[in-house]
Amino acid sequence: MTTECNQQSFEFHPLNQRQVVGRFDGGAITSDAGGLLLREVEKHTRIVERFAGCFRDHRAAGQVEHTVRELVAQRVYGLALGYEDLNDHDELRHDPLLAVLAEKEDPTGHSRVRERDRGKALAGKSTLNRLELTAAVVKKKERYKKIRLEMEAVDRLLVEIFLEAYPTPPEEMVLDLDATDDPLHGNQEGRFFHGYYGHYCYLPLYIFAGDHLLCARLRPSNIDASAGCVEEVARIVARIRQVWPEVRITLRADSGFCREELMSWCERNRVDYVLGLAKNERLKAEIVSEQEQAAEQYHQTGLAARVFKEFRYQTRESWSRERRVIAKAEHLEKGSNPRFVVTSLGRERWETRELYEDLYCQRGEMENRIKEQLMLFADRTSTALLRSNQIRLYFSSVAYTLMEALRRLGLQQTELARAQASTIRLKLLKIGALIRITVRRVWISMAAGYPYAELFAQAWARLRASPAPC
Repeated sequence: MTTECNQQSFEFHPLNQRQVVGRFDGGAITSDAGGLLLREVEKHTRIVERFAGCFRDHRAAGQVEHTVRELVAQRVYGLALGYEDLNDHDELRHDPLLAVLAEKEDPTGHSRVRERDRGKALAGKSTLNRLELTAAVVKKKERYKKIRLEMEAVDRLLVEIFLEAYPTPPEEMVLDLDATDDPLHGNQEGRFFHGYYGHYCYLPLYIFAGDHLLCARLRPSNIDASAGCVEEVARIVARIRQVWPEVRITLRADSGFCREELMSWCERNRVDYVLGLAKNERLKAEIVSEQEQAAEQYHQTGLAARVFKEFRYQTRESWSRERRVIAKAEHLEKGSNPRFVVTSLGRERWETRELYEDLYCQRGEMENRIKEQLMLFADRTSTALLRSNQIRLYFSSVAYTLMEALRRLGLQQTELARAQASTIRLKLLKIGALIRITVRRVWISMAAGYPYAELFAQAWARLRASPAPC
């Protein structure tokens, strides 16, 4: 049968003798009822509230209908729930559930000042974009873009959220550094072609401690991957040691960060490092016998073979001193595959094989955290200016931080304890519900057929039992 549809109804193939007709006439129904769990996380952590506190509002107070906190919350929750574009909010502004998340006093929007806005509790795209497009300095003649972000405050906030996650100081911690490409398809400020990635892009720098995001710095791509990392690490380490003066810190990164400036800074500041080291002929000459041994083992067993060796090494020009190098002589089906790392860690703490396999190789987990940034639309850097694209990156970073807090506080010992952001969104946040708002209550009647109701209940119970951070 041919499907016929108009603005009122959608006719589908019949069910035996019954017609099947769909309509958008269900009233106040949301598809994002699980977002209430994110709101519970916010009540415990105040992540969104404190992020909003990083903005400075230069608007005339008497003409403001949407506070900065409400605007920031609307945008952050929207990203967490899967709405990457500001255009989405021209429809989302009707959603009373998102209005509840944003703490709107009247989630129905019936009390709006202008007649044309009534029934739309939230802000539209034209208001929200002021969060991104306001310049670093707000000029007196500026009419609209008057909500300025203090970026240094956001950088500090990300570190503070990490510190608060630990009730007692850890004995040691690892900071992972990595750079990735953020492809660009317009003429954005700071846009350059990157030969390795083969396209125009930004080259953002990320720093993680486990699952915790400590730094998300947007950079042009005509730089070395390690550019600016010493300044970022110094800032983060200084704050960590203010709170945890005795914690042992190790930096971990690939060969793109193996630079004299970073290693010498670590050596001067009691920070250890384990960094990938790009192979060269001198390094490969150090492991000729080990590579032959690995090849012989491979031919005998048909399985990948590894032989490890450590030695002292110094470059001819760039390094200021001799350092410990761990070599992995490996033979695979495709042939030899030697790898090297340089480290400040001594043998008394880390043996050769264990350092490579149990410490260095674990840096691959950070790539999953970067993928989660993309799940929260960190690559939507399509505005004309580098500053506004950095602000977009901050919004995605805060959305990730909120999701990570949900995973940490609400999902431990559940099937989603190690799930990525997109899985949590699909299984836990995307719940259909009917919303009824009375004078005293907001009733959220969730779908009876929702298959993860028990998981939702577990997450809710854990969040309700979680103590608020100090």
